[in-house]
Amino acid sequence: MYQIGSLKLENPFLLAPMAGITDSAFRRLCREQGAALVYSEMISCKGLCYKSGNTESLLAIYEEEKPVAYQLFGSGPEFLFRAAEMLAEKDHAMVDINMGCPVAKVVKDGSGSALLNTPEIAAELVKAVVSAEAKRAEEKGCEPRPVTVKCRKGWDDTPWDFPGFLRRMEDAGASAIAIHGRTREQFYSGTADWEAIAAAKDVVSLPVIGSGDIFSGEDALRMMKETGCEFVMMGRGALGNPWIFRDAKALLSGDALPPELAAEERYTMIRRHMELLMERKRERVAVCEMRKHIGWYIKGLPRAAEIRKRVNEMLTFTELISFLENSIM
Repeated sequence: MYQIGSLKLENPFLLAPMAGITDSAFRRLCREQGAALVYSEMISCKGLCYKSGNTESLLAIYEEEKPVAYQLFGSGPEFLFRAAEMLAEKDHAMVDINMGCPVAKVVKDGSGSALLNTPEIAAELVKAVVSAEAKRAEEKGCEPRPVTVKCRKGWDDTPWDFPGFLRRMEDAGASAIAIHGRTREQFYSGTADWEAIAAAKDVVSLPVIGSGDIFSGEDALRMMKETGCEFVMMGRGALGNPWIFRDAKALLSGDALPPELAAEERYTMIRRHMELLMERKRERVAVCEMRKHIGWYIKGLPRAAEIRKRVNEMLTFTELISFLENSIM
């Protein structure tokens, strides 16, 4: 059994939170393929507290995608506490605090990766959410939901007290720590430093979630073996490839990898993804959002560049599906 705080999971493979990607549609597909836990897109605590309509739309959870972790971002403990309180009646399984997003508009507010430079504030954020969860648990007579942290190995290559930062997160009450093996300055360039993940295992007694450069089921198993991390988080490697969870589960069980994907399987997944998107979004919005996913799904197929170009000109579900059926089947 794999466990984070009070949350028990069926395997160690998690879908990373990704803005503009991990909506309910994509989460459901990844759960169907074997992801043990899926994360929401980043949710702004200020947006939640000020009742932003866009923020509210990120909170929808379907039964078949559970368990779901909400990922919050912000830099003020009071906003984190209020946001966690506002989510008390929601049906999520865990709260994660984003301390890894490298995007400028996030870090300029002191959120995301910027929190690596203010470990005392980062610790207060964890304490605030842990306190809100403890309050909810006492009122309802249940166990508190786990509160976790997702961070990077540092801001840049300047030496810093990363072990001290991790200990602060543990002392503040975090139930697990996810570590992406890159600095903020790297964004997603270069190679993820798995040694930083392995080193964290010597610092904290909490479960460590490894992240960075997991593009296949084999990569997931190799990360666990090389770093000793208890969980592996798949992000970019799952784009257009929810089957990565199926493959990782097979290898973990000692089974052979499933056969290479046929074009028909890709088409079927694209169609299902599109249908799920249209359950909650207007057709034109769903089609526009689906374009990027199709680019990832068809990567490596003959005429992929030509197909992407044509797809980016289409505006209706019928037009899109008809074209793809004739192009990739």
